[in-house]
Amino acid sequence: MPGDHELWSKLSRGDVAAFEGFFRAHAPRLRSFLRVYLPDSQAAEDVAQETFLQLWKHPNGYNPSRSSLKSYVFGIARKRAADWWRRHPTSGERSTERPVLGEGFGVLVKDAFDQLDSDSRSVLWLREVEGYSYEELAQILDIPMGTVKSRLFTAREELRRVWKSGN
Repeated sequence: MPGDHELWSKLSRGDVAAFEGFFRAHAPRLRSFLRVYLPDSQAAEDVAQETFLQLWKHPNGYNPSRSSLKSYVFGIARKRAADWWRRHPTSGERSTERPVLGEGFGVLVKDAFDQLDSDSRSVLWLREVEGYSYEELAQILDIPMGTVKSRLFTAREELRRVWKSGN
């Protein structure tokens, strides 16, 4: 896959093949990330599609000197998820629908993770699953670096508490 600057240049010119490659590479993880924020898989799919559509229609919103293209797309998705909640305020909390993870330890971890508040889930997901740096998290979440660190600390403590309580 080309570097972010080259890929962004191709997207800006409307290169369909470059967009399809980027979409295929990042759509599954983006949908998984959105499941942290949204009540069900259909909402996550809808917001993921809106996110990639925004990138396709307005690729010039990206600044390669500020972040990676992947970080930029995850930031769009986070904002789109917040917009979804504003449009659906009566949807309540997340449904009990869960992605299939298989049996055993993974299910226990997923259950504990689901008990966290959405801010804790999202910051832990981005850091521990997606592997973003503190700097990238600050950009995606649009918060200062110190806030990223304190949210991560709080989220880890909350997860530890949930895990020790037996889920």
